[in-house]
Amino acid sequence: MEKTINGGELGTIILRSHPRAQHYSLRVKDGQVIGTLPSWGNERDMRAFIEDKRERLTHMLQKNPERPVWNEATDLQTHTFRVHIFRVPRSHFYKTLKDGVLHMACPEETNFEDQRIQLLLQSLFEETLRHEAIRTLPPRLEALALRHSFHYAGVTVRKTQTRWGSCSSQKQISLSLSLMLLPEHLMDYILLHELCHTVEMNHGERFWQLMDSVTCGRSQVLRQELKHHRML
Repeated sequence: MEKTINGGELGTIILRSHPRAQHYSLRVKDGQVIGTLPSWGNERDMRAFIEDKRERLTHMLQKNPERPVWNEATDLQTHTFRVHIFRVPRSHFYKTLKDGVLHMACPEETNFEDQRIQLLLQSLFEETLRHEAIRTLPPRLEALALRHSFHYAGVTVRKTQTRWGSCSSQKQISLSLSLMLLPEHLMDYILLHELCHTVEMNHGERFWQLMDSVTCGRSQVLRQELKHHRML
């Protein structure tokens, strides 16, 4: 069974029955609530379950909004380039990065509503984003480390979906591609956050004192501002 119901401010909710489900469950994917019912479940009880979790679902939707559609109207600026999608009289897709613009050319008959097209354009974008992140983030981290006398063992850049960055006990720093989508001052906030973890591994009082010392006392303001930004 699969059907949609009106969830009010939660938007359209998809309900699905699954034979292996043991209980009612809810998740949010790309800005939409999806409810799973066990084979013995019913819509009435699922609706009651949704009402009980409404506040939590609202919070989850704010953190996981609907992903934008890739098409000719896409207006996306990263730290080093903006995206330009257009149609061409050719039979294949291609991309070029020139003068701070990622040009993504699509055949004239491209159907941007096709999920396969969306995935293709997303992959073309992420390929360029990865290249630019590897080129940009490590030197920026090194410059901030030198400025504030931090020392770290190494840095890697990869796609992550839950953490902007991390630092191991061996002082190995990992940075997310998504940093390239942040304003410059928030990018630096994350880099400094991980550098501070090379000194203080937890988020105790001494960590935040150190963060304040390298952000002119603005660590909590920047922390709150970051909550309004999403990852890839």
